[in-house]
Amino acid sequence: MFVSTEDTLPSFKGFTLIMPAVSVGNVGQLAADLLISTLSMPRAGHFHTDCLIPMAGSNPYVAAAEEAGQPSTNAEVYSRSDLKLAVLQIRTPVLQTKIKSFRKLLVSWIKSSAFSRTVLLSSSQAYQRDDQQLQGTALRYLLSPSLEEQVGEALRQLGWTQLERVSAFPGISDSEQRLYIPGGGITKGLYMDCCTEHLPMAVVLLFCSEGDNVPDAFALCNHLNDWLILVEKPVSGDLEAQGPAPWRIPPSWRLLFGSGIPPLLF
Repeated sequence: MFVSTEDTLPSFKGFTLIMPAVSVGNVGQLAADLLISTLSMPRAGHFHTDCLIPMAGSNPYVAAAEEAGQPSTNAEVYSRSDLKLAVLQIRTPVLQTKIKSFRKLLVSWIKSSAFSRTVLLSSSQAYQRDDQQLQGTALRYLLSPSLEEQVGEALRQLGWTQLERVSAFPGISDSEQRLYIPGGGITKGLYMDCCTEHLPMAVVLLFCSEGDNVPDAFALCNHLNDWLILVEKPVSGDLEAQGPAPWRIPPSWRLLFGSGIPPLLF
Protein backbone atom coordinates (compact mmCIF):
# COMPACT_ATOMS: atom_id res chain seq x y z
CA MET A 1 0.00 0.00 0.00
CA PHE A 2 1.43 3.36 -1.05
CA VAL A 3 1.15 6.20 1.47
CA SER A 4 1.92 9.66 0.10
CA THR A 5 3.90 12.29 2.00
CA GLU A 6 1.43 14.89 0.67
CA ASP A 7 -2.28 15.33 1.30
CA THR A 8 -3.10 14.04 -2.18
CA LEU A 9 -1.77 10.96 -3.95
CA PRO A 10 0.68 11.74 -6.78
CA SER A 11 -0.11 10.46 -10.25
CA PHE A 12 2.41 8.02 -11.71
CA LYS A 13 0.53 7.50 -14.96
CA GLY A 14 3.02 7.10 -17.80
CA PHE A 15 6.02 7.03 -15.43
CA THR A 16 8.87 4.54 -15.61
CA LEU A 17 9.23 2.64 -12.34
CA ILE A 18 12.68 1.46 -11.29
CA MET A 19 12.95 -0.86 -8.31
CA PRO A 20 15.53 -3.28 -6.89
CA ALA A 21 15.25 -6.91 -5.96
CA VAL A 22 16.84 -7.81 -2.64
CA SER A 23 19.42 -10.09 -4.20
CA VAL A 24 23.04 -11.22 -3.89
CA GLY A 25 25.39 -8.38 -2.98
CA ASN A 26 22.45 -5.94 -2.66
CA VAL A 27 23.51 -4.62 -6.07
CA GLY A 28 20.03 -3.48 -7.12
CA GLN A 29 19.53 -1.56 -3.87
CA LEU A 30 22.93 0.13 -4.17
CA ALA A 31 22.12 1.08 -7.77
CA ALA A 32 18.78 2.54 -6.67
CA ASP A 33 20.66 4.61 -4.06
CA LEU A 34 22.89 6.02 -6.80
CA LEU A 35 19.89 6.94 -8.96
CA ILE A 36 18.02 8.66 -6.13
CA SER A 37 21.09 10.55 -4.95
CA THR A 38 22.36 11.60 -8.38
CA LEU A 39 18.95 12.76 -9.63
CA SER A 40 18.13 14.47 -6.30
CA MET A 41 14.78 12.72 -6.24
CA PRO A 42 12.37 13.91 -3.53
CA ARG A 43 10.47 11.33 -1.55
CA ALA A 44 6.90 10.88 -2.76
CA GLY A 45 5.79 8.51 -0.02
CA HIS A 46 6.17 5.23 1.83
CA PHE A 47 5.32 1.75 0.57
CA HIS A 48 3.61 0.31 3.61
CA THR A 49 3.49 -3.48 3.86
CA ASP A 50 3.88 -6.24 6.44
CA CYS A 51 5.76 -8.36 3.88
CA LEU A 52 9.13 -6.72 4.63
CA ILE A 53 11.23 -6.81 7.78
CA PRO A 54 10.45 -3.55 9.65
CA MET A 55 13.09 -0.82 9.69
CA ALA A 56 13.43 2.86 10.55
CA GLY A 57 16.44 5.11 10.24
CA SER A 58 17.65 8.58 9.33
CA ASN A 59 17.52 10.08 5.84
CA PRO A 60 20.30 8.32 3.86
CA TYR A 61 20.58 10.98 1.14
CA VAL A 62 21.44 14.14 3.11
CA ALA A 63 24.62 15.16 4.91
CA ALA A 64 23.25 17.99 7.09
CA ALA A 65 22.36 16.90 10.62
CA GLU A 66 19.08 18.83 10.67
CA GLU A 67 17.89 17.15 7.47
CA ALA A 68 19.13 13.68 8.43
CA GLY A 69 16.57 13.62 11.22
CA GLN A 70 13.81 12.98 8.70
CA PRO A 71 13.02 9.27 9.21
CA SER A 72 13.23 6.69 6.45
CA THR A 73 11.54 3.28 6.35
CA ASN A 74 12.02 -0.13 4.76
CA ALA A 75 10.34 0.82 1.46
CA GLU A 76 9.99 4.32 0.03
CA VAL A 77 9.06 5.86 -3.32
CA TYR A 78 11.03 8.74 -4.82
CA SER A 79 9.95 10.54 -7.98
CA ARG A 80 10.74 13.25 -10.51
CA SER A 81 7.71 14.37 -12.48
CA ASP A 82 9.87 16.22 -15.04
CA LEU A 83 11.61 12.94 -15.87
CA LYS A 84 8.42 10.88 -15.48
CA LEU A 85 10.48 8.60 -13.27
CA ALA A 86 9.77 6.88 -9.95
CA VAL A 87 12.14 4.75 -7.90
CA LEU A 88 10.91 2.33 -5.25
CA GLN A 89 13.77 1.72 -2.84
CA ILE A 90 13.49 -1.48 -0.76
CA ARG A 91 15.86 -1.60 2.20
CA THR A 92 15.03 -4.88 3.97
CA PRO A 93 14.48 -8.49 2.88
CA VAL A 94 11.06 -9.97 2.15
CA LEU A 95 9.76 -12.29 4.85
CA GLN A 96 9.95 -15.88 3.60
CA THR A 97 6.29 -16.53 4.34
CA LYS A 98 5.20 -13.36 2.54
CA ILE A 99 7.05 -13.63 -0.79
CA LYS A 100 3.98 -14.40 -2.91
CA SER A 101 1.92 -11.79 -1.07
CA PHE A 102 4.60 -9.16 -1.71
CA ARG A 103 4.76 -9.98 -5.42
CA LYS A 104 0.98 -9.78 -5.64
CA LEU A 105 1.02 -6.42 -3.86
CA LEU A 106 3.67 -5.04 -6.22
CA VAL A 107 1.80 -6.19 -9.33
CA SER A 108 -1.42 -4.64 -8.03
CA TRP A 109 0.31 -1.32 -7.31
CA ILE A 110 2.06 -1.27 -10.69
CA LYS A 111 -1.27 -1.81 -12.45
CA SER A 112 -3.24 0.71 -10.38
CA SER A 113 -0.52 3.36 -10.77
CA ALA A 114 -0.49 2.90 -14.57
CA PHE A 115 3.29 2.88 -14.91
CA SER A 116 4.35 2.75 -18.55
CA ARG A 117 7.07 0.20 -17.74
CA THR A 118 8.87 -1.31 -14.77
CA VAL A 119 12.62 -1.91 -14.58
CA LEU A 120 13.78 -4.42 -11.96
CA LEU A 121 17.45 -4.09 -10.95
CA SER A 122 18.81 -7.40 -9.74
CA SER A 123 21.80 -9.71 -9.44
CA SER A 124 22.57 -13.41 -9.54
CA GLN A 125 25.25 -15.70 -8.12
CA ALA A 126 28.33 -15.57 -10.34
CA TYR A 127 29.54 -19.01 -9.26
CA GLN A 128 26.34 -20.68 -10.47
CA ARG A 129 26.66 -19.61 -14.11
CA ASP A 130 26.76 -22.29 -16.76
CA ASP A 131 29.30 -22.37 -19.61
CA GLN A 132 27.42 -20.08 -21.99
CA GLN A 133 26.90 -17.48 -19.26
CA LEU A 134 30.66 -17.29 -18.65
CA GLN A 135 31.13 -15.70 -22.06
CA GLY A 136 31.11 -11.95 -22.60
CA THR A 137 29.83 -9.38 -20.12
CA ALA A 138 28.41 -10.20 -16.68
CA LEU A 139 25.34 -8.06 -17.43
CA ARG A 140 22.10 -9.59 -18.67
CA TYR A 141 18.52 -8.54 -19.33
CA LEU A 142 15.02 -9.98 -19.63
CA LEU A 143 11.95 -8.41 -21.23
CA SER A 144 8.32 -9.32 -20.78
CA PRO A 145 6.54 -9.99 -24.11
CA SER A 146 4.70 -6.65 -23.99
CA LEU A 147 7.94 -4.68 -23.52
CA GLU A 148 9.87 -6.83 -26.02
CA GLU A 149 7.68 -5.41 -28.76
CA GLN A 150 8.57 -1.85 -27.71
CA VAL A 151 12.29 -1.91 -26.91
CA GLY A 152 13.65 -5.34 -27.82
CA GLU A 153 15.34 -4.20 -31.02
CA ALA A 154 16.79 -1.08 -29.35
CA LEU A 155 18.47 -3.17 -26.64
CA ARG A 156 19.90 -5.56 -29.21
CA GLN A 157 21.37 -2.59 -31.07
CA LEU A 158 23.03 -1.52 -27.82
CA GLY A 159 24.71 -4.92 -27.73
CA TRP A 160 22.88 -6.12 -24.63
CA THR A 161 22.86 -9.84 -23.86
CA GLN A 162 19.63 -11.58 -22.94
CA LEU A 163 19.74 -13.90 -19.95
CA GLU A 164 20.25 -17.42 -21.24
CA ARG A 165 17.99 -20.28 -20.24
CA VAL A 166 19.86 -23.21 -18.71
CA SER A 167 19.29 -26.93 -18.78
CA ALA A 168 16.81 -28.20 -16.23
CA PHE A 169 18.87 -31.41 -15.99
CA PRO A 170 22.51 -30.40 -16.61
CA GLY A 171 24.76 -33.23 -17.72
CA ILE A 172 21.78 -35.46 -18.44
CA SER A 173 19.57 -33.75 -20.99
CA ASP A 174 19.50 -30.32 -22.66
CA SER A 175 16.02 -30.76 -24.13
CA GLU A 176 14.30 -28.83 -21.33
CA GLN A 177 15.49 -25.26 -20.70
CA ARG A 178 14.48 -23.09 -17.74
CA LEU A 179 14.93 -19.58 -16.43
CA TYR A 180 17.32 -19.79 -13.47
CA ILE A 181 18.33 -16.79 -11.33
CA PRO A 182 20.04 -18.11 -8.17
CA GLY A 183 20.42 -15.45 -5.50
CA GLY A 184 17.95 -13.20 -7.32
CA GLY A 185 15.29 -13.03 -4.61
CA ILE A 186 11.87 -12.26 -6.09
CA THR A 187 13.31 -11.51 -9.54
CA LYS A 188 12.10 -14.60 -11.38
CA GLY A 189 8.71 -14.72 -9.66
CA LEU A 190 7.92 -11.03 -10.21
CA TYR A 191 9.06 -11.23 -13.83
CA MET A 192 6.80 -14.23 -14.46
CA ASP A 193 3.90 -12.45 -12.72
CA CYS A 194 4.33 -9.42 -14.99
CA CYS A 195 4.44 -11.66 -18.06
CA THR A 196 1.20 -13.32 -16.98
CA GLU A 197 -0.48 -9.96 -16.31
CA HIS A 198 0.83 -8.50 -19.61
CA LEU A 199 2.74 -5.76 -17.81
CA PRO A 200 5.79 -4.18 -19.49
CA MET A 201 8.80 -5.22 -17.40
CA ALA A 202 12.55 -5.28 -17.94
CA VAL A 203 14.96 -7.10 -15.65
CA VAL A 204 18.51 -5.76 -15.70
CA LEU A 205 20.86 -7.95 -13.69
CA LEU A 206 24.52 -8.58 -13.01
CA PHE A 207 26.34 -11.79 -12.13
CA CYS A 208 28.33 -11.09 -8.95
CA SER A 209 29.52 -12.43 -5.60
CA GLU A 210 29.10 -11.13 -2.06
CA GLY A 211 31.72 -8.61 -0.96
CA ASP A 212 32.35 -4.98 -1.82
CA ASN A 213 29.62 -4.60 -4.44
CA VAL A 214 29.92 -0.84 -4.95
CA PRO A 215 31.70 -1.31 -8.35
CA ASP A 216 28.88 -3.68 -9.36
CA ALA A 217 26.30 -0.98 -8.55
CA PHE A 218 28.17 1.53 -10.73
CA ALA A 219 28.35 -1.02 -13.56
CA LEU A 220 24.61 -1.71 -13.32
CA CYS A 221 23.76 2.02 -13.31
CA ASN A 222 26.01 2.74 -16.28
CA HIS A 223 24.44 -0.16 -18.18
CA LEU A 224 20.92 1.08 -17.40
CA ASN A 225 21.90 4.62 -18.35
CA ASP A 226 23.00 3.46 -21.80
CA TRP A 227 19.34 2.63 -22.41
CA LEU A 228 17.29 5.18 -20.44
CA ILE A 229 19.82 8.07 -20.51
CA LEU A 230 18.84 9.32 -17.07
CA VAL A 231 22.17 11.10 -16.55
CA GLU A 232 24.06 12.87 -19.30
CA LYS A 233 27.54 11.47 -19.92
CA PRO A 234 30.40 14.00 -19.99
CA VAL A 235 32.19 14.52 -23.28
CA SER A 236 35.96 14.05 -22.99
CA GLY A 237 38.91 14.26 -25.39
CA ASP A 238 39.28 15.53 -28.91
CA LEU A 239 37.28 12.66 -30.33
CA GLU A 240 34.29 13.67 -28.20
CA ALA A 241 34.24 10.27 -26.56
CA GLN A 242 31.70 9.95 -23.79
CA GLY A 243 32.99 9.04 -20.36
CA PRO A 244 31.03 7.30 -17.59
CA ALA A 245 28.07 9.10 -16.08
CA PRO A 246 28.89 11.26 -13.01
CA TRP A 247 27.06 9.31 -10.31
CA ARG A 248 26.77 10.93 -6.89
CA ILE A 249 27.43 8.66 -3.91
CA PRO A 250 24.93 9.20 -1.05
CA PRO A 251 26.36 10.27 2.34
CA SER A 252 25.08 7.07 3.99
CA TRP A 253 27.65 5.02 2.04
CA ARG A 254 30.34 6.32 4.38
CA LEU A 255 29.04 3.72 6.84
CA LEU A 256 28.58 0.97 4.26
CA PHE A 257 31.06 -1.29 6.08
CA GLY A 258 30.46 0.02 9.60
CA SER A 259 31.90 2.95 11.48
CA GLY A 260 35.46 1.72 11.73
CA ILE A 261 37.50 0.20 14.52
CA PRO A 262 37.20 2.04 17.86
CA PRO A 263 40.66 3.47 18.74
CA LEU A 264 40.15 2.53 22.40
CA LEU A 265 40.70 -1.11 21.43
CA PHE A 266 44.43 -0.40 20.97
